[in-house]
Amino acid sequence: MVKTIEQLSNRDEIQQVLVVTLVLNVTVAVCKIVIGIWSGVLSVSADGVHSLVDASSNVIALFAHRIAQRPPDADHPYGHSRFETIAALGIGAFLLITAFELVSVALGRLREGGEAPIIAPITFVVMIATLVVNLFVTTYELRAARRLGSELLAADAAHTRSDVFVTISVLVSMALVVLFKWAWADIVTTIVIVAFILRAAWEVLSKTGRVLVDTAPYSAEQLAAWVEALPSVEHVIRARSRGSLDAAQIDIDVQVAPEMTAAQTQAISDAIRDELATKVLGLREVEVHFVPNTDRPADYALLARARADALGLTTHEVYVRDGEDGKVMEMHVEVPPGQTLGKAHEQVSQLEADIKARLPELEDVITHIEPAIAETAASDVNQQIEIEAFRKQVIRLLNAHFPQADWHDIEAFPTVSGFMVAMHVTLPAQITVEAAHQIAESAEVLLRAHMPLIERVTIHTEPPD
Repeated sequence: MVKTIEQLSNRDEIQQVLVVTLVLNVTVAVCKIVIGIWSGVLSVSADGVHSLVDASSNVIALFAHRIAQRPPDADHPYGHSRFETIAALGIGAFLLITAFELVSVALGRLREGGEAPIIAPITFVVMIATLVVNLFVTTYELRAARRLGSELLAADAAHTRSDVFVTISVLVSMALVVLFKWAWADIVTTIVIVAFILRAAWEVLSKTGRVLVDTAPYSAEQLAAWVEALPSVEHVIRARSRGSLDAAQIDIDVQVAPEMTAAQTQAISDAIRDELATKVLGLREVEVHFVPNTDRPADYALLARARADALGLTTHEVYVRDGEDGKVMEMHVEVPPGQTLGKAHEQVSQLEADIKARLPELEDVITHIEPAIAETAASDVNQQIEIEAFRKQVIRLLNAHFPQADWHDIEAFPTVSGFMVAMHVTLPAQITVEAAHQIAESAEVLLRAHMPLIERVTIHTEPPD
């Protein structure tokens, strides 16, 4: 599927968010490490190292995001979106490493014991400032992740959130050390924070794991309901999805009449893709497969059209009636204008044979051969006057014989040897389709009887607005 301008814009915006986050995380990490070394407070230095882990995850995210933007190639026919998922998996692993490091430091301090460090006021100022930056980064990334539907930004925001908890724990432990000289306070707080970090790691790893093992992002029932809501789709045999919520790949198997042509199934396929694009955010690809429904009754008009298309012919007004020994099909067949009767008869006879071979219940196929109408452009003034006079004659006849109907949007088009006429008619909403068709048919018979230059009449029946 070709990427839309909106999808490309989202990719650029995600990359911009990651760059801003990287700069802020590096700044926070450097400030914490410098103030930690200057003050001699171990927890502050450890928190600075933890912030460097955030910055490292940003670098991985940026690298993977750039790869994920590449189009499909011979080695990656489904695109490179899984690189983004792997990056999110790496961030989850970084969370686990951070939790391990914090526990190791806490246990080391517990074993060593020792006196509480002397903490200067500037240390509190720097830590509070970095806390404000961390809160801004987390909020900024989460809002961007929801707006852009990016699992990568959501995972990175979860990682940055863990840094917020670490910074708070350091501030709390520093306050307890200053007020009560409780050197162990930092250890207890750190253990509590590790639980939050492990929870964030589980959320990230479980989400990316679902993508890597091809867990369906959308249920088959929901996909089938969306597709079957289309008037052109009768039944969905199977619906599958894979990938992430913001890069889903969907397969749909649809049951159709076996007489459908390639052009008809293509139109249905386009309708399915357009419908899913409105329902699925970040839709990456849709594959539609068609399966013939051999259990349904034959659609005579569809089959006639399909066989005519194969021979370069056009059919219309296909009717099937009961004969003495079976069914009889009658239809109009358009052949190229200027063709000899012998050649046209040969083609139409082949069409009749093809239809009989596929519909053995047919007793006979009766065809009416007519030339395909070639449209000509009305360019000069005299022809325009002639067309308008012809159109007004049509209006007079219809209004005189069908005064109760609302005839409108009546147009006439010149052909090589006559005219085509198209119109709309408004009829009461409560009448049956059969009755409306009978009125339209009677109007066509009237026009053809009084205006022999008419070659085709198209009447669109509609209820009042």
